Amino acid sequence: QVQLVESGGGLVQAGGSLRLSCAASGRTFGSYTMGWFRQAPGKEREYVSAIKWSGGPLYYGDSVKGRFTISRDNAKNTVYLQMDSLKPEDTAVYYCAASARSRASSNYDYEYWGQGTQVTVSS
Repeated sequence: QVQLVESGGGLVQAGGSLRLSCAASGRTFGSYTMGWFRQAPGKEREYVSAIKWSGGPLYYGDSVKGRFTISRDNAKNTVYLQMDSLKPEDTAVYYCAASARSRASSNYDYEYWGQGTQVTVSS
């Protein structure tokens, strides 16, 4: 069982930065693929980024490539999402998720989810 708690969301102006954190419980955190998703009102959940258990990036969505960076610290059971050059279209609730699959490619591959943190980017 893995429990996930996101933090770091908030209100920021366009062009600004935020860093999201996701703290995980469980001794086996280091074996999970970790992902970030987001969902804006009226839209489907979007796969933003993912990172392998070893720390190598697994996936970046086209809309965030070059602006967002995913990382993890297995000693702290935490995964991060550094978001730079934020745009109003990045406004959404951001969710952290954990998958036992090494090649998680969609939300269906993730077994555990956090409650989400709101990110609002003003123009």
